[in-house]
Amino acid sequence: MRKIIVTMWTTLDGFVAGPDDEMDWLRLDDDVQTYEIDLVSAADTLLLGRVTFNDFAGYWPRVARNSAEQPASSRYAQILDGMEKIAVSGSGQLTEWENTRRWPSVDTDTVLDLKNSPGRDVIVYGSLSLVNTLTELGLVDEFHLLVHPVLLRDGKPLLRPGKPLVDLQHLSTRMFPSGVAFTRYRPTIPRSPAAPNAASTSNG
Repeated sequence: MRKIIVTMWTTLDGFVAGPDDEMDWLRLDDDVQTYEIDLVSAADTLLLGRVTFNDFAGYWPRVARNSAEQPASSRYAQILDGMEKIAVSGSGQLTEWENTRRWPSVDTDTVLDLKNSPGRDVIVYGSLSLVNTLTELGLVDEFHLLVHPVLLRDGKPLLRPGKPLVDLQHLSTRMFPSGVAFTRYRPTIPRSPAAPNAASTSNG
């Protein structure tokens, strides 16, 4: 079965962006770039919410075709550009990007069909509403958290409050020279048979 991997850059206090989507706290180094390239090289599909999809579609195809880009950025962009993309959007207001199909919403059966289909891992970037829905439905196989040594104190949390606890099994941790801790977790509680079939989000 294919794995759905949620990868997220986060602060030590659990925020993934500032109140106005600020990302100026990120610490990037060569090891982080290598992780990102290795991650997408082992996958063949991106599953993204509308906003993240449009951000990616408006940026990475240009990088992939720009011969002046740094080799690591160019390699990463070319891999993304060639992957299958699934954009979750009720409105269908999506930037054009080759090899893309749209899901109007997320439901358990559709995601399980994807996981059971031939192929490699499925990567979820950003897309907080989508990540929350997949988590609540018990459909995330791994969380990859790149925890930055920053206390943001305010911002957008990875997961919305007021939902049931999710137990995680620690798989591995690696420290990057920038001080970022890359930690992999696997949810240990299987999806409940009583979990709702349809998600409450269409990601716009």
